[in-house]
Amino acid sequence: MAVRCGGVSFGVTVVAQVLTLDQDETVRLNPDKLGELYRQLGDAGAEDVVCRAIEELAVRLSHCERAWRADNYSELSKCARSLIAIADQIGMTALARVADDVGQALRSDDRSAVAATLYRLIRIGEKSLTAVWDQRDLSL
Repeated sequence: MAVRCGGVSFGVTVVAQVLTLDQDETVRLNPDKLGELYRQLGDAGAEDVVCRAIEELAVRLSHCERAWRADNYSELSKCARSLIAIADQIGMTALARVADDVGQALRSDDRSAVAATLYRLIRIGEKSLTAVWDQRDLSL
């Protein structure tokens, strides 16, 4: 099909197929970090720390999304920083790294990058939380 605009002819291709991008990436857990926690605190103490960290991560991931939707970038930045500290504590290296990416996007004042990295953070967060539960063989 050809379209004319201002005396210029453009070729237009109509595509009847929609391409869906599946966003699947592997989360990285540092088993040494979890092992260290268990050695230092014992089974009961480490499981308590891990359970509290997982609960707090879930709450903060949700809080990050609410802050973004409210255009509260100051709160989103604070929340992303807290995610880094908690994720590092229990060996969620990918989650910590992506939370740092959100902070970098906020500092560069790039709204598109903030949105993209935030939703990546949420995806990685959900997968990381599941992976820790599975690795420790804990039940919700």
